[in-house]
Amino acid sequence: MKTLINCFIPYADTAQAEQTIKNLKETGVVDTIYLLSNQSIETVPEGCVALQITHLNASKTMLEIAKHATTPYTLLYTKYSTLQLGLFALDRMMQIADDNLAGMVYADHYQMVDGKQRMAPVIDYQFGSLRDDFNFGSVLLFNSCYFKESTLRLETPYEAAGLYDLRLKISQLYEIVHINEYLYTEIEDDNRKSGEKIFDYVDPKNRSVQLEMENACTEHLKEIEGYLEPIFEKIEFDDEKFEYEASVIIPVRNRIRTIRDAINSVLMQKTNFKFNLIIIDNHSTDGTTEAIDEFKSDERLIHIIPQRNDLGIGGCWNVGVHHKDCGKFAVQLDSDDVYKDENTLQIMVNAFYEQNCAMVVGTYMMTDFNMNMIAPGIIDHKEWTPENGRNNALRINGLGAPRAFYTPILREIKVPNTSYGEDYALGLRFSRNYQIGRVYEVVYLCRRWDDNSDASLDIIKMNGHNLYKDRIRTWELDARVTMNYLSNDANEEYDPELN
Repeated sequence: MKTLINCFIPYADTAQAEQTIKNLKETGVVDTIYLLSNQSIETVPEGCVALQITHLNASKTMLEIAKHATTPYTLLYTKYSTLQLGLFALDRMMQIADDNLAGMVYADHYQMVDGKQRMAPVIDYQFGSLRDDFNFGSVLLFNSCYFKESTLRLETPYEAAGLYDLRLKISQLYEIVHINEYLYTEIEDDNRKSGEKIFDYVDPKNRSVQLEMENACTEHLKEIEGYLEPIFEKIEFDDEKFEYEASVIIPVRNRIRTIRDAINSVLMQKTNFKFNLIIIDNHSTDGTTEAIDEFKSDERLIHIIPQRNDLGIGGCWNVGVHHKDCGKFAVQLDSDDVYKDENTLQIMVNAFYEQNCAMVVGTYMMTDFNMNMIAPGIIDHKEWTPENGRNNALRINGLGAPRAFYTPILREIKVPNTSYGEDYALGLRFSRNYQIGRVYEVVYLCRRWDDNSDASLDIIKMNGHNLYKDRIRTWELDARVTMNYLSNDANEEYDPELN
């Protein structure tokens, strides 16, 4: 049988790699297996070649792989644990790559967790799949010619973002194809719940890595005409009159354990302006409705039970924002969470005027149910900058809390009627035209507990969430590319030297 694939696998020691090497050789389609290690390998297994690298994801590693990619296809395995390939799995991956002229293919697979096999489907790659932590699984099969060509376009030497940069370069010219078939088994060694993983990218220890990822993504956006210069529309806050300067919006359904804390944290606010609290009670059945009514003597509280039964969190927000008594600024508070102290609302509103922005995002601290700080601690999202925040927002998975909006623009844009990603969609949409202000002091406590909506999701729900967020990014990126195209077209039509 003709050997069609050179394989590149991370190497720690012989015991770690031995079974993976054996499994690859048994396919009959593998030529040379290259062992990637940051240490010299004293005894190289038969049929293998050692390549010394600094980091698996470094740009230099991608260039080194390209130099040794002498077969039609190149396989990169990204885990140190044992890889078990399905029957004719590599044949199938090459077949799909061939049929689709794909630059890269990846597949659904199985994971072995605590000795038990479970399905691990992944999601389709989209134009807006810009997250650097997009889950392709651990087996990436590249067309070697396209891989080599893409490495020629790597401009910046990255230590951590090299593979990410290469993937973006490949996506610019070639298809990245998801095979909806279970083609291999990987050993899963990260057994944390979904809610414990989603903040990895904002962990302070990852800051240098994130700066590399941001740079790579920004470079990509410029190359595909999706980059936006830091030029924003000015806001005139006195264009419309409001009785209330601010309204805190709380959508809630069945949060009897936390709603009183949330309400109290709003009613204790000290401000130099008039504010109210609008709670959209989405047909609670656990006593939440009665708990809200305990505060009905406070005229600042507006308790709404919608007539509709088809509202998600975003739909509830629309009900609150379009209420006649909604204030000039609509400020978010989740029903699980609380404001840090009595100054939060004043600080958030001040930021609108100080930074002339249409949306403000605060800084929060992760806590347990009893409001004791837990890892990763303070989430300040300092990756958001006036210069590049609106571009980097397409790469990251969230924007921080609390979120606050200039009501006239929010009423115009409206909130997607979903219960996940609606706030992220707003952040992207607002940032297309307007500055997003930032508050870098802690003003919000985000409580993590078992009833959080994203505390422990199964793979199907996680994939649904990620697919939707990538779809949001795709819509937004398409809009930005179109906006840039129309802007460039208009500038080309008017040439002062010709008119």
